[in-house]
Amino acid sequence: MAPSDFYQTLGVSRSASADEIRKAYKKLARENHPDAKKDDSTAAERFKEVQEAYDVLGDAEKRQQYDRFGTTFPKGGPQPGAGSSPGGGRSYTWSPSGSGGTGGFDFGDLFGSGGVDLEELLGGGRRSRGGPRPVRGQDVEAVVQVAFETAVLGGSVDIQVEQGPQHAQLTVKIPAGVNTGSVIRLAGQGQPGRFSGPPGDLLLSLEVQPHRYFRREGAHLLIDVPITPSEAVLGAKVEVPTLSEGSVVVTIPPGTSSGAKLRLRGKGAIDPQTKQPGDQYVLVKIVVPREATEAMKELYQKLGSLETPPRQGLW
Repeated sequence: MAPSDFYQTLGVSRSASADEIRKAYKKLARENHPDAKKDDSTAAERFKEVQEAYDVLGDAEKRQQYDRFGTTFPKGGPQPGAGSSPGGGRSYTWSPSGSGGTGGFDFGDLFGSGGVDLEELLGGGRRSRGGPRPVRGQDVEAVVQVAFETAVLGGSVDIQVEQGPQHAQLTVKIPAGVNTGSVIRLAGQGQPGRFSGPPGDLLLSLEVQPHRYFRREGAHLLIDVPITPSEAVLGAKVEVPTLSEGSVVVTIPPGTSSGAKLRLRGKGAIDPQTKQPGDQYVLVKIVVPREATEAMKELYQKLGSLETPPRQGLW
């Protein structure tokens, strides 16, 4: 028996646009498709009712006739019999995939001029012919800690990867100049695909560990170097560590104040964009003894009598 109200079958109002009717049909057809509800004995019947309603409301001329005459509107096309239903819609027999028989859907005929793509209707999970379509595996995200020196100079880290029931160790190359938040993509190391689909990728987000005395600003490296008051006044040559060349000798000019910045060109990190090295900056810090000896105090008192406070005239 034909539905009493095709609009009610599709869940739309009588003023619904053609696009709204098509969207409602696609949604209901997807929800009630027998392939999606193999355990629901009424799914095929609901699917047929939805298709029957859309056969009419999805056609502008048939919809106009239906709005005037209801379910008794004059219908053209094939009369009731093989391949048609008494209500003017088509009759379909659903046969589960692989079950054999001659009653399966002709998908091209089923969706006809409605322009509905079956793969879109079923969410891309099945092909109209040839069985399931290959599905790419999901990407996997992980955080990897990297030593400060490795991030600056480049190198490699070993990681453990779960690939199905097995565990594998991978050596990951770390390019010079990476920083916290940099992502390395390992193609094909993610979740396995389904139905012969390709595997996903493994996305490694890098977390650079702090260094004992170096810190970083972009491609530049900074290091604090403590000196004594006498070294600041008289000048000195001090050894300063670098990441790439071991220790180098830096000249502290006479009269250097605390906070002065000395540059060592090309001894910083590699800039990932320009591939050029940054600089290393030596930040001078004058350090006084926590406990001065009596001899030191006597000398500082003599020195103080000769000094002019640097605040004099400043404010």
